[in-house]
Amino acid sequence: MAVVMTLLAGSFAIWGINDIFRNFGRSTVAKIGSTEIPIEQFRQAYNDRVQELGRQMGRPITPQQASAFGLDRQVLSEMVAQAGLDQRAKQMRLGISDAEIARRITADPNLQTPTGQFDRVKFAMLLRNAGYTEPRFVAEQRQTLLRRQIVDSVAGDLPVPKTWLEAINQYQNEERTISYVALAPAQAGDVPAPTAEQLQKYFDDRKILFRAPEFRKIVTVSLSPADIAKTVEISEDDVKRAFEQSRSRYVTPERRSVEQIVFPTLAEAEAASERIKDGTSFAALAAERGLKEQDIDLGTVSKSGIIDPAVANAAFALKEGEVSAPVQGRFGAVLVTVTKIENEDSKAFGEVAPQIRNDLALARAKTEVQDIHDKIEDERAGGASLEDAAKKLNLPVVTIDAVDRSGRDPAGKPLSSPPDAARIVSAAFASDIGVDNEPIEANGGYVWYEVTGITPAHDRPMDEVKAEVEQHWREDEIAARLKAKAAEILEKLKGGAPFDTVAAAEGLKVEVAANLKRGLAPGGGAISARMVEQIFRTPKDSYSSAQGDRPADWIVYRVNDIITPKLDIEAKDTKDIQTSVLRQLNDDVFGQYMGALEKDLGISVNQAALAQALGSGPPDTD
Repeated sequence: MAVVMTLLAGSFAIWGINDIFRNFGRSTVAKIGSTEIPIEQFRQAYNDRVQELGRQMGRPITPQQASAFGLDRQVLSEMVAQAGLDQRAKQMRLGISDAEIARRITADPNLQTPTGQFDRVKFAMLLRNAGYTEPRFVAEQRQTLLRRQIVDSVAGDLPVPKTWLEAINQYQNEERTISYVALAPAQAGDVPAPTAEQLQKYFDDRKILFRAPEFRKIVTVSLSPADIAKTVEISEDDVKRAFEQSRSRYVTPERRSVEQIVFPTLAEAEAASERIKDGTSFAALAAERGLKEQDIDLGTVSKSGIIDPAVANAAFALKEGEVSAPVQGRFGAVLVTVTKIENEDSKAFGEVAPQIRNDLALARAKTEVQDIHDKIEDERAGGASLEDAAKKLNLPVVTIDAVDRSGRDPAGKPLSSPPDAARIVSAAFASDIGVDNEPIEANGGYVWYEVTGITPAHDRPMDEVKAEVEQHWREDEIAARLKAKAAEILEKLKGGAPFDTVAAAEGLKVEVAANLKRGLAPGGGAISARMVEQIFRTPKDSYSSAQGDRPADWIVYRVNDIITPKLDIEAKDTKDIQTSVLRQLNDDVFGQYMGALEKDLGISVNQAALAQALGSGPPDTD
């Protein structure tokens, strides 16, 4: 339904809306041309967007977070842009017929049955769930299509400059070959244990690294159709009835490999048919007429897959290898032959009964999920805790005794349950003790959560983390030594010493890495993407060093070769680049168009009304 009801092809940028309060009503947030955007209309759209983002992130979005994301400006920009496009469509006298709107709606795959027919029941259900009436939906579709006419005429099908493609292609596909040595902890030498003074100073300088994180205790209750379906009893009669009603789903129709030759007249087809009877092969007849295999092959198709009914009837009346009599089809007289037959495949009831039973149980469980959801919410609204509500409805309660923001317990192990644990943890850390949180939608059901305890983050004493501190100290000491060793090797190489000689003196072997590309780490693990980034900053025939993702990962290398790619317009990578660039061009051109439209129609924003709509200003007293 989101695809059907989308208002514009892409998200709008903010086209410099002028923050100028002009003389229009206090209940109006913004005005473009003659169209005003009321506070309530903006507030509804803004709240819908905040809730949508919350569902995507799996946790409630606070007003401060929404403001940081710029949702208020984004929503206002979209509404202003839509209003501007609607006015321009009226000025241009654009229109679209009712028949075309109906065709677009009925042709939408989201509103069709598996056989491709428009599903009126599904359409009505989706309208009801979205809170739309049919006239309102049709009216919005009309607006959307009219806007699209303008958008497509302004930014549709723009040419992409070849120079632009070449620059991106070179950046993405340039390849480099290097010789390198990888330093290992062995090159750091023996690292003695730190003294007590060294360890204490290291800890004092980095106490924040060893702080105990904040932990939260969370009570959760999960409800999913799959869990309920296990308890739903489905009778054998119900399974058989469902099988009979949807028998076509379990039947693969007969398919045939069909070839045809089309003749200008029926007389020519009859003459060719006589030659077939005299021993001329179908293939030889096609070759005589200069036809290639792709010219005569209709593929392996079902009867319904052949457009011409006369040809379909003829093809499915033949035995394998037979050639039909002349058939007068829609596009001329034809001869048809069948080279292969794949018989109809029908699954027996016993094969599909378990799946049908499960599908029926899930369908009934989905209804029960909503009923149970409403009962839990009623209990909570009446003052019951989440745990008490769950026990009353015989739902299992799972308590997470302690978890940090990263989803790990005090022992450092990640949570494996409940379902969507990461989303629950994220939402719980955006909540507080005693807050009635909205449930998280998961796996077709819901997960309720409640924060029942918070252990604040705190500094840990040295004695508690001594082993961890010593490990960090040792790793940093090794990393510092390897950095110095890389600089020492690099100095010798830049002084003219041969790479092999310097490497051998350090007990290292020179390796070669070829076909390196920006942003990609080659297999093997010695060279990381971070190292590749440094390699592509180094000129050909030059030496340099690079650190990896870990402090103790270092290489010293020489750039041996740089391969500049040639642009192949037909290559898939080039077409992907072209698609990406075209999207950027479309956005840029359309943004410029909207800027001109704004200037032409005139636009202003009532900052006081905007603040009121967002809940940060005084209420309207008019």
